Amino acid sequence: MTKVIFFILVSVFFIGCHSSDVKPNQKAFEGEDRYTVFALEAERIGDYNSSASLFNTIYEKSGKKEYLYRSLLGLLDSHQYKKLLQRSVKYQKKFADDAVLRRYEILALVDLDRLEDAKNRALELVTKTKEPDDYILVSNIYVKQNHFKTALKYLESAYNVNYNEKILDKMAIILYVNLQKKNEALAYLESHIRIHGCSKLICLRLAGFYSNENNVDGMLATYLRLYELDPSDKIAQNIIKLYGYKKEYSKLMIFLEDCGCDDDLLLQLYSEAKLYAKASVLAKKLYMQNYDPQYLAQSAIYRYESLDKKGDKKSIDEILEDLKTAVQSDPRPQYLNYLGYLMIEHNTHIKEGISYVKEALKIEPNSAYYLDSLAWGYYKLHKCKTAKRIINKVVKEIGLKEPEVKEHYEAINQCIKEKKRR
Repeated sequence: MTKVIFFILVSVFFIGCHSSDVKPNQKAFEGEDRYTVFALEAERIGDYNSSASLFNTIYEKSGKKEYLYRSLLGLLDSHQYKKLLQRSVKYQKKFADDAVLRRYEILALVDLDRLEDAKNRALELVTKTKEPDDYILVSNIYVKQNHFKTALKYLESAYNVNYNEKILDKMAIILYVNLQKKNEALAYLESHIRIHGCSKLICLRLAGFYSNENNVDGMLATYLRLYELDPSDKIAQNIIKLYGYKKEYSKLMIFLEDCGCDDDLLLQLYSEAKLYAKASVLAKKLYMQNYDPQYLAQSAIYRYESLDKKGDKKSIDEILEDLKTAVQSDPRPQYLNYLGYLMIEHNTHIKEGISYVKEALKIEPNSAYYLDSLAWGYYKLHKCKTAKRIINKVVKEIGLKEPEVKEHYEAINQCIKEKKRR
């Protein structure tokens, strides 16, 4: 109903407007732009019947062929194939050798299932134009007639003239889908890419075929080629997934370093590979981008892990300062514990370090690792009995497989023994 009302209103508007003599450098008739807006709006809301009528009226008032073409497109979109055929034939009498009108005639014949007529007209057209789209139009008619080999031969002869990628794409589809010659389709595409380079059309088609074949190596190689041409996030994510599936993490790191498309994943890979110096720099970069304290804490932790454990006092002080800044905004237990443990380990305000560890234990009271830090703090304060009581809980929970826990356990026991000797 909305479309009908819209068309009635626009029709009334047309009737109420009269064109005057056209002056130089003016539109073909008064209000041409406004009328075109109505036609485009009808097209936008899917009222192709109205848009076809409106554009035809504008054409008759202006004599501009682009409006005629747009009117015929509206007839095609509204499935008025008989009317489309009539008008395209009618206007060809006025505009002989107009390829656009001939194409609309052929499309109408195809949709009316007059395939032989369509094929004959299409063969006449392509002989004159030599246009790739017209070769494809002929092949589409042969495909509809299930003459796949003829369609392919026709396209091959055209492709060998100028290696047009649209024609190649159609050839590949016929080979892969209709003739089930999948390896031949892949070979055609690969050969074209090696000689003429990658394009979005051909590489996406090849990647799609490789996906259908579950050929991960082929997909990855194709997406890498395509990324050089179109470094979009969508293609990058496909490459990341494929590297992950193949577990080629070193190559994935190199790709992520080059593309800068997923720094969070790159940070995770640096951490897992124990490339702590790189991880620290990257985390600091991420912190400077959005000031998320999580990245500042990670940068400090990775920096410490990259140091000789006897790192100079200046470096330790800078790391502690960053961790303190981070936990003020993001007091996660792992950050609180790490800060506290470093202060204890490097004899920097041991009591303050213990207080940070206790804050972590308030959040996760049963964490063996936080309890180990606390025991080590009391050991550093020479409160060995308290340290012994706590470290025993840790050993009972996780044993002595962790080298650091074993070291702390033995040092605390030695402290107890020495106190007994006194």
